[in-house]
Amino acid sequence: MTTQLPPVARCEPTTFSMHGETFHDDYAWMRRRDDPEVRAYLEAENAYGQEVLAPLAGLESRLYEEMLARIRQTDLSVPYRDGEYWYYSRTVEGQQYSIYARRQGSMEAPEEVLLDLNALAQGHAFMGLGVYAVSPDARLLAYALDTTGFREYTLHIKDLTTGEARIVPVERVGSFAWAADSRSFFYTVDDPVTKREYRMYAAGIDGAPVRLVYEEEDERFRVFVTRTRSRQYLVMYAASHVTTEARVLQAAAPDGAWRIVAPRQQDREYDIDHHGDRFFIRVNDTAPTFRIVTAPVASPDEANWTEFLPAHLGVMLEGFECYAGHWVAWERSEGLPRIRVGPIESPVGRLIDFAEEVYDVSSTTNLEWDATRFRYRYESFVTSSSVYEYDMVAHVSVLLKRKEVLGDYDPSRYVSERLFAVASDGVRIPISLVRLAGPPRPTPTYLTGYGAYGIPYPVSFTSNRLSLLDRGVAFAVAHVRGGGELGRPWHDAGKMGQKSNSFTDFIACADHLAATGRTTPAELVIEGGSAGGLLMGAVLNLRPDLAGAAILQVPFVDVLNTMRDASLPLTVGEYEEWGNPELEEQFRWIRSYCPYTNLRPGSYPALLIRSSLNDSQVMYWEPAKYVAKLRMLDTDRRPAVLLTNLDAGHSGASGRYDRLREIATDYAFVLWRVGRSTDE
Repeated sequence: MTTQLPPVARCEPTTFSMHGETFHDDYAWMRRRDDPEVRAYLEAENAYGQEVLAPLAGLESRLYEEMLARIRQTDLSVPYRDGEYWYYSRTVEGQQYSIYARRQGSMEAPEEVLLDLNALAQGHAFMGLGVYAVSPDARLLAYALDTTGFREYTLHIKDLTTGEARIVPVERVGSFAWAADSRSFFYTVDDPVTKREYRMYAAGIDGAPVRLVYEEEDERFRVFVTRTRSRQYLVMYAASHVTTEARVLQAAAPDGAWRIVAPRQQDREYDIDHHGDRFFIRVNDTAPTFRIVTAPVASPDEANWTEFLPAHLGVMLEGFECYAGHWVAWERSEGLPRIRVGPIESPVGRLIDFAEEVYDVSSTTNLEWDATRFRYRYESFVTSSSVYEYDMVAHVSVLLKRKEVLGDYDPSRYVSERLFAVASDGVRIPISLVRLAGPPRPTPTYLTGYGAYGIPYPVSFTSNRLSLLDRGVAFAVAHVRGGGELGRPWHDAGKMGQKSNSFTDFIACADHLAATGRTTPAELVIEGGSAGGLLMGAVLNLRPDLAGAAILQVPFVDVLNTMRDASLPLTVGEYEEWGNPELEEQFRWIRSYCPYTNLRPGSYPALLIRSSLNDSQVMYWEPAKYVAKLRMLDTDRRPAVLLTNLDAGHSGASGRYDRLREIATDYAFVLWRVGRSTDE
């Protein structure tokens, strides 16, 4: 589609040796972020990508306009109550960001704007909100802003009566919690190089000296602070990927001594909530699927634990919350989330029923301690995001708001299904799929996956996806091992030395869709982001014939080089997910699948690869190096487009309209590659 040749990155040979092997890397120079040559190369790639995609400009514009037309641009979130106020956020047509506000007593009272991100974003190409916490007396607001995308949040506290700043802004803040007096607070900060939250400080708005409360020296662990739902206790966690240690402090005694709940033990994770004279502790000490124990507040060590909810190997207990008279457990069974509710004194609860075959359920804001109702968010591939309120006494759910899809959206035009592929070792891999209603037939398909950190891939709704579905493109999720769809055992079966299962699972899902007549390799587009980008890169090395095109979003593709550099953000903490290449056995795991290391001459599908210059999780040079090396090895020369957002971080553009334009570009690429780029 273009006569312009792609940029050719300069080769600067470098070598390194590990465990008897020598590796050559011609593009390591791209790590020099401040080198003008690096930025010039990224800009040249952007220019080339824009020319390749230029013939799709009309389609992109149509996609953007039709996606925008489905969104109520001026909208209001479901208000939630906290004390005397009702809090909410709202959007205004034409403005990129949300406005956060409240009303006293009722929603008929005058509005008080707490934070207008549109005003704060002026002069910045990026705007991200981290901390957002109103003080217990409702007079102060703590908030933290990131204006680069590099996860560098600066903490501010303002007086909600006068609008005045009450502290000197604090940089690199991660988590935050108010003490009960509304004057004292605690916050964590990250290391400026590794970005690991490693210190917690105590401070106050009245000029009290800032004091260091805790510093975590183990580089695998990060620190964060929060409060129990009862608000009576502050909790500070030190957590690695597989091990947790919690300390507690009465919120009414901010100058007191923090107490350890249970000393850290390798591979034991736990979190706590509070009710009366007991802590409720979710812990994986007897089974990887977790159980609930209670412990006296006065002596919460393991010797005093009493089992409340036992572990079940087929049911992952993902979360547990206390209310004044009830408890709520967030579970996952057979890949589907569910909610169980019971009285606080009894381990017997009941499940909330959900009718659809595939769906997603998550918690939403619930701040009232004495509430007999709690809210949850429900959605599926065909049901838009819906906030329900569940009566824990009457056991009835009431719909508060369903996100409106403007236009002629009719859910009955689509069907969602749950399929299963069989992996090479006989394990059944779930596939969630949505398509136009009617008998199954060969259809262009967009297949995505993630498979890392024990994070389930949600079966969520987006009205944007209708632009693919209405053009006859099915959308599917491969719930591969490494994710959390089937609990901790599912995660463990796709990490460290078992990571290859993620890749072969995805291939099995794609092959299943083709073998059952759902699609063909030529009409299949595969996609993944971050660790899902690693999934795509490894899959393409194993089976470059699997799909006609692939999209890699901020892909973690230079795994070996990143994991051997302990100075990079996240690296040391992620030894427990990927392995430490300094150890030969673990080096062999990574070396066997690292997408960049294992690129070989061959025919690769068309690629669209996105990156961000300010990404602190997957550095921009990983996809840049990958594209440069692939172009030298690709024998068919299908387009490989690298688009780098020079003003954003890991999640791409922060403004909602800017983000929608990025999605329109991605969808235009998909439709082009499956032969649906015209609307005739």
